[in-house]
Amino acid sequence: MRAFHSGLSPVIHLDETSVLDIGACVVDGVDLAPGRAIPDDGDPRIDHSLEGFLFTCGPDHIRHPQPIAGNAEGKKYPLHGSFSSHPAEIIDWVCSDDNARATARVPVTLADGGMALLEREWRIDGSTGEVQLHDRVTNTSDHAQPVFHMYHMNVGAWLLDDGVRLSGAMFQEGGFGWRFGDEPGSVFCVQAVQENEGGQAWAEMSLGPIAAVGGKTLKVAFRTDTLPFLQMWRNQQAPANVVGIEPVSHRWVDRAELEKSGEFHMLQPGESRTYALRFRFV
Repeated sequence: MRAFHSGLSPVIHLDETSVLDIGACVVDGVDLAPGRAIPDDGDPRIDHSLEGFLFTCGPDHIRHPQPIAGNAEGKKYPLHGSFSSHPAEIIDWVCSDDNARATARVPVTLADGGMALLEREWRIDGSTGEVQLHDRVTNTSDHAQPVFHMYHMNVGAWLLDDGVRLSGAMFQEGGFGWRFGDEPGSVFCVQAVQENEGGQAWAEMSLGPIAAVGGKTLKVAFRTDTLPFLQMWRNQQAPANVVGIEPVSHRWVDRAELEKSGEFHMLQPGESRTYALRFRFV
């Protein structure tokens, strides 16, 4: 892990062993990542990634395992796709009090034998503390491939009290307490409500105020042209105690249903698709 920080930003630790995702995210001396307070899904790649504050699902699959069509051995796409555990090739790494920038290439071997390339850029505006992520995924296979994407942001829920709310235009009545759904956990997925910004469509939501970090609120924004949905997840089934904020490219239905309804985003060899997310604590 390498610390990445500028000005008013949190100190985030980027994981060079796994697509330069975020491990620790330290605000006012408190790490918001869940660590081992996560469910064990039987996949050590995902256990490692899920411990951190942000990991990336895709590009060949998101969510839970599904069969690979036509595979005679019954092989499945792995939990949350193939990104996790692929090492990042660092291209640039600059940190100052005013801003920070880190870029990397991540060649990815897909579960069905195909290939993809993730080109990743992290930026920090030191004056506001905002952290920005820009991704480009390119199909480097010799045949067309569908592409999926989800950012899985995880917060240790033991840090949240009853005053913490989810807020955003995509939520019923504009928001509600963080303990949504049935106990000890729940999942839902909604259409993101977008606002135009500089020629691009973005959505924003927030989680807070979080007393454990001085009453700050986590604000998350994401591009809705390629991430048109927001999935929310929480799990308080011991030893898990985590809340997930998950901007995502596809509805929460089985892969077969997405394909049948024409909702795959197909990339021809050499074609790319871009995604972006930003967050700050205010």
